[in-house]
Amino acid sequence: MGYKYIQINLPTNYSEDELRKHVQKQLGINEFSIKIDKKSLDARNKNNIHWQLSVNIVSNQIKSDNYFAPKSLEINYKKRDKKVIVVGSGPAGFFAAHVLQLAGYAVTIIERGSMVEKRTKEIKLLDTAGKFSEQDNYAFGEGGAGTFSDGKLTSRSKHISAERQFILSEYVKAGAPAEILFLAHPHVGTDNLKLVVENLRKQFLENGGEFLFNMQLEDLIIENRKIKKIICNSIEYYADFVILATGHSAYDTYRMLIKRGINFETKNFAIGHRIEHEQTLINKAQWGKENISGLKAAEYRLTSRTKSGLPVYTFCMCPGGIVVPAAAYNEKSVVNGMSYFARNGHFSNAGCVVGIHPDMLVGHHSTPTEILDWMDKREEEFYNFSNSYMIPANIASDYLKKKESNKLNKSSYPLGIKSAPLYNMLPSIVTDAIAEGLVDFARQLKGFDSGTLMGFESKTSSPLQVSREKDGKCIGFDNLYFVGEGSGFSGGIISSAADGIKCALSLCSK
Repeated sequence: MGYKYIQINLPTNYSEDELRKHVQKQLGINEFSIKIDKKSLDARNKNNIHWQLSVNIVSNQIKSDNYFAPKSLEINYKKRDKKVIVVGSGPAGFFAAHVLQLAGYAVTIIERGSMVEKRTKEIKLLDTAGKFSEQDNYAFGEGGAGTFSDGKLTSRSKHISAERQFILSEYVKAGAPAEILFLAHPHVGTDNLKLVVENLRKQFLENGGEFLFNMQLEDLIIENRKIKKIICNSIEYYADFVILATGHSAYDTYRMLIKRGINFETKNFAIGHRIEHEQTLINKAQWGKENISGLKAAEYRLTSRTKSGLPVYTFCMCPGGIVVPAAAYNEKSVVNGMSYFARNGHFSNAGCVVGIHPDMLVGHHSTPTEILDWMDKREEEFYNFSNSYMIPANIASDYLKKKESNKLNKSSYPLGIKSAPLYNMLPSIVTDAIAEGLVDFARQLKGFDSGTLMGFESKTSSPLQVSREKDGKCIGFDNLYFVGEGSGFSGGIISSAADGIKCALSLCSK
């Protein structure tokens, strides 16, 4: 048996038969099996948009042996007598718990929200009737914020190839499309993610894990550098190790941890608005035509830098997606984006944000509590604009002229948009930078300034970073760990899940 690793270019709507014919022609063999290792879209030439495939060919007719086996994650099982509590069921929390369970630990996951099935119903009530649930919303509930997103499975984090492969494989086992294993820019979609989250939970429970829902972390009982117990809903729980994976929207948890002596520093993050366009405009700008057979919807990622040096960029672009009310708390207003796997919606959206340090917003060297208070205040102001979850909006070209829009574009946002002086609703250091970026983006992508800017985009990443060791252990504590986006050390599904895995593997080695 021999192996051959080859590169093939194919049309966007290629068939399995075409792929096999290319292999036959390139290698001169008839009997073989194919495993796609990587598949990426080459759209540099609009007249020749095609797929680039890297494939492993296995055949008795091949003599060479150059098969490359991807690095796998090593999890060594042995029965352990230590109890671990993981607070939060997002990617970081769940995969930390999952790996620890596979390694032989008794693990309990504590989640402030409900199971994804109930959470989905509560979110539908929010979208259709404006009825907000403190426990189950776009930020809180099983699976974390990522469950209701585009479900991007990319990461710029280095040295996580084994973790990434493990995460994707577990997702596929739980019902995600197999293509996420080889696409260069995989996404799973919120519809698939809900199924994946449910199936992963069922597997965790079948393997003997414990999952406690609607249980909010309220306090820590600390003795001699150790967490002796945690308090949730006034009930005390003992654990040998506690892993926090609470996400970056849990301001109440941050404040409690600060009071209990966990050290945080402020760090760079990003704020701004969402911008929405018709998807056909994006397709035409990126592909030269509104539709291409074999492709879903065009994407973009735009970056710029202001004269003062601030980065402006688009974030979490959702092709064929919708803008959603993503606040974590009642009578606060935050927006985010979400897509289904098919990405076949009428609109696309992305965050249009400025990278900035909290000190520049507060006006002096900021404490963690000050930036949380600042964010709280802005989210409240955006809600008070309409005294509801209807959000302020501005056509981008009007935003540049600092004038309200006489007429707004149609929008996917379920609770309505209303013309507003969006350019005056955040500090000028932010809105002026966004305006500079918009001018540059319109040069990079034709028609970009015809889009609708809306709402307050504030959840790109955490403005805080916990003081922790490389393995996630909080400095000053012997058995407390903090992982995922809430720690300030990761962002997105893959890097957060990998952060949880690394923490779990480190714990296994102790």
